[in-house]
Amino acid sequence: MPVFSLDPVQTDWCARLRALAVERLRPIAEKGEPGAVNRPLIAALGELGLLERLFGSGALELCLLRESLAQGCTEAETALALQGLGAYPLVLAGTGGQRARWLPEVRAGRAVAAFALSEPGAGSDAGALALRAVPDGEGWLLTGEKRWISNAPEADFYTVFARTDTGAGTSTGRGTGAGTGARGVTAFLVPADRPGLSGTPIEMLSPHPIGALAFDAVPVTGDDVLGEVDHGFRVAMSTLNLFRPSVGAFAVGMAQAALDAALEHTAERRAFGGPLSRLQSVAHQIAEMATRTEAARLLVYAAATAYDTGAPDVPRRSAMAKLFATETAQYVVDAAVQLHGARALQRGHPLEHLYREVRAPRIYEGATEVQRTIIARELYGPLRGERGREHERGRDR
Repeated sequence: MPVFSLDPVQTDWCARLRALAVERLRPIAEKGEPGAVNRPLIAALGELGLLERLFGSGALELCLLRESLAQGCTEAETALALQGLGAYPLVLAGTGGQRARWLPEVRAGRAVAAFALSEPGAGSDAGALALRAVPDGEGWLLTGEKRWISNAPEADFYTVFARTDTGAGTSTGRGTGAGTGARGVTAFLVPADRPGLSGTPIEMLSPHPIGALAFDAVPVTGDDVLGEVDHGFRVAMSTLNLFRPSVGAFAVGMAQAALDAALEHTAERRAFGGPLSRLQSVAHQIAEMATRTEAARLLVYAAATAYDTGAPDVPRRSAMAKLFATETAQYVVDAAVQLHGARALQRGHPLEHLYREVRAPRIYEGATEVQRTIIARELYGPLRGERGREHERGRDR
């Protein structure tokens, strides 16, 4: 059986990205205001051609991009990923006019995008969206609230998902937004200067730009629709299907950074008459961290390759990659902190930074529990389908 590996061109590109993250992007990130959009950082991503590469890449290239940046500068990785998440619905379903107006600005790092799906009562259960699009002449008025929206309230435009068909039903409670509640949702491109749209920042454990949006009869028209009316949920899910494995790649990048720090520290730190690495308990811990990180990386690459080749099992592979990689990153970062001791808890230490950064990916874009639900459903689906067909054949006889 052949051993999977990246080709030399890919590994060289990843090395260059890691160097860029440390040498060019990290200094800009460190000058940014915590909890606010770092526009100079986004502009630098545009100037370096990374945003252009982001929108022209497949899933595997996106994963390599996010993993490599995360090892050197998590803020740069996050800024890039949020531009992709917010603008990909425009790439996927935008009109020629919408794309011409916004995509050049996003690619150049001059416009900030945001993906506005989550609500106070609709996080993991995205099919329970309550933001209403009330018919008004030839358009609609958006009324309601979005919450936990990255880049809000500072983005220049938002991809907003609202309920246009209030008779489409409610969520099935399966935690994936794929039930009856997913019907009757429309995606809109809403510029930030629309009347009635306001927002407030939210302070988080890790100081990211994130906030709540209030829609007070915000006007939208057919020119603002992304895709088809009442079929916006497929825009949301298509976006998440691409970006979900790359959340795992972000996690792998953080895990690798923590592992590298732990390796260096345990090789140099002396205790009990020698370096920590000579203690079997420490060496075994490092071995476990490295093995889990590599396993997570391979799951991510496999899911991304499945997406790029149009494989039928993308939902299962993506869920597995996101689940295992984010849980692994939490484990590896925590273990690295333990091996470093108190110094890793000091404000400003790289591991203190990673310790705060690593927690959120286990929740956003589908929490760990949701990924398990998706995996189980995908595994049992064919069996249930076959039993249903057997039942029908039995009735026919």
